[in-house]
Amino acid sequence: MENRKPVSFTLLVVAIILGVTLFKQFDFKTLRFEQPALAVIYLIVFVVCVYFLIKRPKNQSEK
Repeated sequence: MENRKPVSFTLLVVAIILGVTLFKQFDFKTLRFEQPALAVIYLIVFVVCVYFLIKRPKNQSEK
């Protein structure tokens, strides 16, 4: 059987909150964010969260 990594609940919640916040701040009529500087920070943290959710640990000890 394939060993599956458990999903980090905290990172999942943070990623969902940031994704919803980015979606709400984006104005589709003008194709701009309401607060561009804050949106850049949200986007960076969102990408880092998704990266850590997808990344597999290299040194996983088997029990």
